Formats: sequence, structure tokens, C-alpha cells
Amino acid sequence: MKVILAQPRGFCAGVERAIEIVEMALDKFGPPIYVRHEIVHNPHVVKDLADKGVIFVEETDEVPAGAVTIFSAHGVAEEIENHAKGRGLQVIDATCPLVSKVHTEGQRYAKQGREIILIGHQGHPEIEGTLGRIPGKVHLISEAGDVAGLQITDPEKLAYITQTTLSVDDTKLVIDALKARFPNIVGPATKDICYATQNRQVAVRDLAKHVDVVLVIGAHNSSNSNRLRERAEEVGVPAYLIEDAGKLDTEWVKGKKTVGITAGASAPEKLVQELIERLRQIEPVEVSVLPGVEENVHFRLPLTLTKAQGRLSPSSDETTSPPA
Repeated sequence: MKVILAQPRGFCAGVERAIEIVEMALDKFGPPIYVRHEIVHNPHVVKDLADKGVIFVEETDEVPAGAVTIFSAHGVAEEIENHAKGRGLQVIDATCPLVSKVHTEGQRYAKQGREIILIGHQGHPEIEGTLGRIPGKVHLISEAGDVAGLQITDPEKLAYITQTTLSVDDTKLVIDALKARFPNIVGPATKDICYATQNRQVAVRDLAKHVDVVLVIGAHNSSNSNRLRERAEEVGVPAYLIEDAGKLDTEWVKGKKTVGITAGASAPEKLVQELIERLRQIEPVEVSVLPGVEENVHFRLPLTLTKAQGRLSPSSDETTSPPA
């Protein structure tokens, strides 16, 4: 069996940064460290950190007063941040800088007096955080068909922003529909779309052209992992999203000469290697990597963690500036 790996795959810079923040906080302040929501959408990452002394909670009310508290890579609403600081929690913000950039863009449009269209998925933590960061009227839509039903006060004062786990391809039809109905709508440049989401979707689409089946490693609540499976299926190849090698159904690869593997942006590389070993238990495997984009993006860490040892201030602002 030939196994071809997508390039790039797995961890993006925002996920690497979020996990590093938690691990540095453990080293610096000692357990327990509290994290609101899953730091990233991957059960293996969450379990590894929980084993080291991280306690995951859904609301800051569950955190003891004064405890070190980290916000996940998905970002949180301003109300949640203020509530945490009001309780004296020692806050470290692990929001991905690209998510923070979307917040900044939305706030800028709101200050211009524009109503905002947010393209994304209802209920996703990133969407909840973004909605809670932008003042004024925000309309949430997910598909091109939603555009016709929008009730807009002034079509001349309209802007759009997007969830970072959606690629240029994911949002194209929606943006085209918005521009068709509202010719004067403004929005961020295409380059502002999350580089990691776009790169991984381009890579899996290319991968699907060379294989008989695609296996995507990622959590079922991971938006970007679900999109990877969809992109492969659009090429006409069967694709399956699995959390780890233990979830592999051998019938999926039975009789297949070439198997493609990729991983969502919050899935560690060790899960890819474990899946390869699982395939080796079925028959001999020859592994290769498809040429693709080599990512070298790195985001700086919060100053509190990189400065000398010390207690966090409850009013500390740990948000790093997003890249230009």
C-alpha cells in the first residue's frame, strides 16, 4: 500500500502558540492551570494537558478566585474577559492572533457606522467570541442562500468579516452573493483569510487527485478538519474524518492501492504516525510526502510568560498584536 501525506498538515502556528502558552504557564505558575473551553479542538491535546494539571472549564465561574486562567485559541467575548478580571482571575489570552485580527477589523468597521455581516457557523466558539467583540449590528450567515434574507438598514454602510477556519474557497460563493446584492459592501483582503486553513485545503484537494481514499485526522467538532474531508470528497474521492488510528475502519482501505492522509490544524503529528503504523498492521506500507507549501509562520507569546518569573496582574492585557 502506498501512503501519501499532505503537505502542509496538522498544527498551525496559532495552535502551536496556544499549546505552548499553556505549557509555559504550567512551568511558571505550577498546576492547576484553568483553561476556558478546549484550548484547541482535539481530545488528545486536551487529555495530554489535563494529565499535566490543566483543568478545563466552560465558564469562568467554575474557576477559583485568583487562579491562573487561559482563554482558548478561539477567542472569547469581551464580557467574558471583563467578568474574569472582575473576579480577580489571572488572565492569559491564548486567542490566535489571526482571530484577534478579525476582531480588530470588525471593530474598525463598526466605528465607521457599518452594519457587519459575519460569515461563519452558528455555535462555533470563535463565532461566539467574535460576536461578543463587535459593537453594533452583526448579521451571522453561513451560506450564499442566506444573503437574500438579510434585513439591512443601509446597504451603503455595510461590511463583512469571516470565521478564520473558513478558507477563500469556503467563503467565495457567500462573498460573491453579498457583492451581487450589495455592490458597495467592503471587507478584508483575501490575504487576510487564515493562511493555515487555505493551505491545508489546497493540499488535501491536490492529495485527493493522487489517491483512492483520504483519511483526515481531526476532532469531529473541529471546523477546519470537517472542511478538509469535504474538500477531498469534492474531488470525487471517498474521505473519512477520524480522531485517531483506533477509529480506522479497515473496510475503508481494503483493496485500496494508494491512501492519502492529512490532519486538521489542531491535530498533532503523532496521530498521523500512529495511523501509518496501524496501516502497516494491515499490509506493508510505502510512505511519501506530496510537495506543498512549507509554512514558517510563528506568533509571539504573551509578554507575561516571556518576562521574568512573577505573578500575573488580574488586569493584565495579554493579547498580542496580530500580524499586519
